[in-house]
Amino acid sequence: MGKLFGTDGIRGVVGENLTAEMAFRVGQAVSSVLEEEKGRRPVIIIGKDTRISSDMLESALMAGICSVGGDVKPVGSLPTPAVAYLARQEQADAGIVISASHNPYEHNGIKVFSGQGYKLSDETEARIEEKILSDTPMKARSRGEIGRRHHGMRQLKQDYINFVASTVESDLAGLRILVDCANGAASATAPELFGRFKAHTDFIHIAPDGVNINNRCGSTHLEDLRQSVARGGYDIGVAFDGDADRCLLVDELGEVIDGDKVMAVCAADMKRRGKLNGNTIVATVMSNLGLHEYCRNNGIRLVCTSVGDRNVLEEMLRHDYRIGGEQSGHTIFTELETTGDGEVTALQFLQVLARSGEKASRLAGCCATYPQVLLNLEVPHTNRTKERIMASPELKAEVEREEAALNGSGRILVRASGTESLIRVMVEAKTEESARETAERLVNFIKSLKI
Repeated sequence: MGKLFGTDGIRGVVGENLTAEMAFRVGQAVSSVLEEEKGRRPVIIIGKDTRISSDMLESALMAGICSVGGDVKPVGSLPTPAVAYLARQEQADAGIVISASHNPYEHNGIKVFSGQGYKLSDETEARIEEKILSDTPMKARSRGEIGRRHHGMRQLKQDYINFVASTVESDLAGLRILVDCANGAASATAPELFGRFKAHTDFIHIAPDGVNINNRCGSTHLEDLRQSVARGGYDIGVAFDGDADRCLLVDELGEVIDGDKVMAVCAADMKRRGKLNGNTIVATVMSNLGLHEYCRNNGIRLVCTSVGDRNVLEEMLRHDYRIGGEQSGHTIFTELETTGDGEVTALQFLQVLARSGEKASRLAGCCATYPQVLLNLEVPHTNRTKERIMASPELKAEVEREEAALNGSGRILVRASGTESLIRVMVEAKTEESARETAERLVNFIKSLKI
């Protein structure tokens, strides 16, 4: 990866390592590279989540784009996948999303999609990054060559909602649903979207104020949703993250239905309908052993990639597979979209639930979950600390020793976060106690390294 672009775009704490000046330069660089590639004035869609800093970064990006002659279509606060969808619909040259996904409000990020709705290639990202970091000024335009901001974009939100609603055939009648919008981008679309169906749907965490996005709510903080679903007698709960590209669910008992279970349920339904191309699910190395077991027992092939929805999507496109994703809730249906979409995922699962006539707990119970402990160790974000830790031969040897101690009944994954200054230690074992003890020993070992 480059110096700016991580696994999911540019991320940082606003006002510290992500500034308005940087956003302005990013806008200039994206527009300049696109003009070089297209040989004409580019058109760029821009969307954002509900963070207090998103308006500021949006203004800086638009100024940068227009200063070098690019045109901008701002669509306001919308889910990340909406921007990818609208970039295709509007035949734009790119789509930019201002969001830090599930991270706290003080963080933000800039993610760029191609005009086809996919994440940019490494080569294009490298060219953009080179311009951002270069001391050479980008050519500013004047007079009639200055870029324009297009107005009248309100209909585009309706276009996206219409599209998502069209991805299912069921009217979801009879379901009682509780939706957690994480005080994020889903707040702008979910009420109208779910209102299109005959299910009874209520909403929580749907009043963004700029600083409450992901704050003890959404797909990374399920406690409130779990309690509310069980206490309120709902059939199912749905939780989005801040930019609504991921979705987790909660069954009627308040138990979590993670991305592995979502893929298992939806893949089984696709297989029954003859839509599971290659008879394959694409997951990552983080997926639970329970998903591996489920696939073996049900004649489904499981392919695992490195962590990151980008890696999952690349494998899916390479072989025309139709479903893939991550345990954390990014699920991709390539027959429908070019990226993970939390609202599409929710509707796909809800459609299977409505068709089945079963309780959500029974439907998701087809895929077991083995005890899994994930610990995050914060490390300094300077001096390439993450990279040096991951390259440590001492750490490699320690992981091998701990894996041997599990005696084939578990697994260990240690990796550096692609978007935060964290080392993630994941351990699966026969018991949660064993998994936690192993993970804690590894965290303490990493802390003791002389890096």
